[in-house]
Amino acid sequence: MAGYYIPAKDNDFLVWTNNFMSYMAVHHTSFNFPPNDFQDLVNMKYDFAAKFATAESPETRTKAAVKAKNDSRKVFEHTIKQKVKEFLTYNHLVTNEDRDNMGLPIHKTTRTPTPAAITFPDFDIDSRTIRRLTVHFYDQGRRNSKAKPDGQHGAEIRWAILETPPQKIEDMLNSSFSTRTPFTLEFDENKRGKIVYFCLCWENTRGEKGPWSEIISAIIP
Repeated sequence: MAGYYIPAKDNDFLVWTNNFMSYMAVHHTSFNFPPNDFQDLVNMKYDFAAKFATAESPETRTKAAVKAKNDSRKVFEHTIKQKVKEFLTYNHLVTNEDRDNMGLPIHKTTRTPTPAAITFPDFDIDSRTIRRLTVHFYDQGRRNSKAKPDGQHGAEIRWAILETPPQKIEDMLNSSFSTRTPFTLEFDENKRGKIVYFCLCWENTRGEKGPWSEIISAIIP
């Protein structure tokens, strides 16, 4: 499917979003699609469907109902396009079959490959909240910007609770992935006072990794 992939007519748009959201409900976790962003889309879908039904019914159709439906669609459609571009278009975890099943365009495979990052994520660890560590990451030397390097899908975060500092990256057995900053870990009460070691690297849309950051530690509050 090429060009503008979202149907113009409201009824077709509703059918398209039903299919898109049903597929995402099953697969968004494996796509590393943020759960909160998915829930936002779910809420917008229900809002649009309800307002569409009100605006289409002869008994409830008014100028105000039509405007409410149009406003709801505008927000929902804009958010879909934004999230598709950010998390699905060039995400290596999403196959062309997935995109086809969701009604999304399949881009040419001749697209210029995005190289692996040559920088690493710098990061700060916020330990102000009890039983929680929050990692705020940004590109090397760019503390005041949340922008990832061009072509990078997100950051791999290696971490582990250890008695002594790790000697190599592989000593940190836990691996998480975050497409946006910050990244938060929650801990049980019995882990308070233990030391957690972190190390991050950028990963591009083809799954290629850049250099690893320095290893930084924090105490679980």
